[in-house]
Amino acid sequence: MKTLHYITLLCVLLGMNRLIGQDLLVEAESFDNPGGWTIDPQFEQQMGSPYLLAHGIGEPVQNATTQVSFESPGEYHIWVRTKNWVPGDWEAPGQFQLKIGEKTLDKVLGLRSGWGWEYVDKMGITDKQIDIELVDLTGFDGRCDAIYFSTKYEEPPSAFKKLVEWRKKVKAEPNAPSLTKSYDLVVIGGGIAGCAASIAAAEEGLKVALIHDRPVLGGNASEEIRVHTLGIYGNFERILKKLDTEHYPNGSAEAKADQKKRDDNVKSYKNIDLFLNHRAYDAKAEDNSIQYVDARHTATGHRIRFTAPRFVDSTGDGWIGFWAGAEFNYGRESSETYGETWEEHGELWTPTEPDDAVMGSSVLWGSKETEVAQEFPDVPWAMPVAKKYARVAGEWQWEFSSPDHNQIDDTEDIRDHMLRAIYGSFANAKKDSLNSKRKLEWVSSLVGKRESRRLVGDHIFTFNDAKEGRKFPDGVVIEVRDVDIHYQTVLEDEENPDFISEALFYKTPQYYIPYRSLYSKNISNLFMAGRNFSCSHAGLGGPRVMRTTGQMGAAVGFAAALCKKYDVNPREIYTGYLEEYLALIERQKFEKIPESKK
Repeated sequence: MKTLHYITLLCVLLGMNRLIGQDLLVEAESFDNPGGWTIDPQFEQQMGSPYLLAHGIGEPVQNATTQVSFESPGEYHIWVRTKNWVPGDWEAPGQFQLKIGEKTLDKVLGLRSGWGWEYVDKMGITDKQIDIELVDLTGFDGRCDAIYFSTKYEEPPSAFKKLVEWRKKVKAEPNAPSLTKSYDLVVIGGGIAGCAASIAAAEEGLKVALIHDRPVLGGNASEEIRVHTLGIYGNFERILKKLDTEHYPNGSAEAKADQKKRDDNVKSYKNIDLFLNHRAYDAKAEDNSIQYVDARHTATGHRIRFTAPRFVDSTGDGWIGFWAGAEFNYGRESSETYGETWEEHGELWTPTEPDDAVMGSSVLWGSKETEVAQEFPDVPWAMPVAKKYARVAGEWQWEFSSPDHNQIDDTEDIRDHMLRAIYGSFANAKKDSLNSKRKLEWVSSLVGKRESRRLVGDHIFTFNDAKEGRKFPDGVVIEVRDVDIHYQTVLEDEENPDFISEALFYKTPQYYIPYRSLYSKNISNLFMAGRNFSCSHAGLGGPRVMRTTGQMGAAVGFAAALCKKYDVNPREIYTGYLEEYLALIERQKFEKIPESKK
């Protein structure tokens, strides 16, 4: 009898275990089929994860679908991490619903102000495998980060640090990536600068890893953002013509042709391992030398550790340098810091006291004329930003920066501010009968940045360096473009909303950027190429455009080759091998790519 009693008790306990089930976290970006939703990883460092975005520009997108497995059936509480990106008295623009199996749950999501967990319902799960769908209701940028099934009614943490640790625990994620890859050079950021650095190093025989968080290369020049490339080629015309664009209008679909050219050219190099859709999330330095960079696939979450003797930070925001402890600057220096003055424009050029003002970010867009009448939804939630502004397309002047918005920490809010500006301005334009047949064709969901962190090198390039055309013994980048500083027009006038900028131009002679501005002052094995190079705010005004930053990339790629040849770090190229380095740079005007180095 006692034996029978124990057997009965064991069966009861096992049955309870099946009912208890398991907690299950489903990351939205890892859905089997995102449908019309897109993976948005650009704010991972601020909100904790990539997420799915229903960027339908006013038309609901196709459902995102996936299948999940439960170890055992049970009663589950369901939470969804999401955000109402325009909280207020109007209906939220990014509403969506959750469909589980054949049932669309009643709860409308996307109503919570700020990123956090919305409770959906309690549901009995009887099947070990079940289909989940995200059902977009508006087409106006609903966002879903994750879905959490739990047998307990207990909201997951929302505070950033606690959320990160909770995610690791729920997913049983080890601290370090399971896969490590080693290279001669690791380049992080696949804009024009990062691509040029990779090509230059590869042509000199280095094994290169190029890590980029998007499916296509080019950064601001890509078909996803569509800014045409400006600047001159300097010594690197052969390389940069593989990567740059024609001078189409910003926002033009012609960017697609240049996209294919660029991607094909980078992929043609056998010793460049290209890691698209991988976003770096950490860099570890010891004794002021980077040991590794960790990156995560933006959809699968699969992680890789990259080791190399040297690294290139072409992230734009200077993330690798930041994580490694590199010195950096942000904002405008005072006019006394470097003696950068232009009396004609006073505070708009360099202020008396330093501040955090920087050039803003843009979101480009366009519309097209059709043969039939086109409707566009009412967007009352956009009007506090758009006001009465009415346009059918946006160019470089569509830009946002403010004292209350940091271009790194508040990037999602900046992007969303620009989306409200775009949708509202187009809705205003549609009130004109002349635009009755005009359709909103394309709106980027990506932020095109101009300025954020600037890493500090052995030389900080300034406005005066450009203004006076100063020559340097290590000048490796050449430019003639005007110094061009954008600033925000924040006026009460309805015709001059806060998302339209103006620019100051200063005509310069030919000027030069020294190699010493392209490596870190205090992280011994770190190069930087792109808008995060070593410069002042005003110094960034001219050389921030993409052919110029591409020159920077090529320059550090060739420097990395000499670093390997002599087993030295970037600074030693300047102190010990400058003549050979400059000769290598000079040869780029004339040499063709050896087939053996492709």
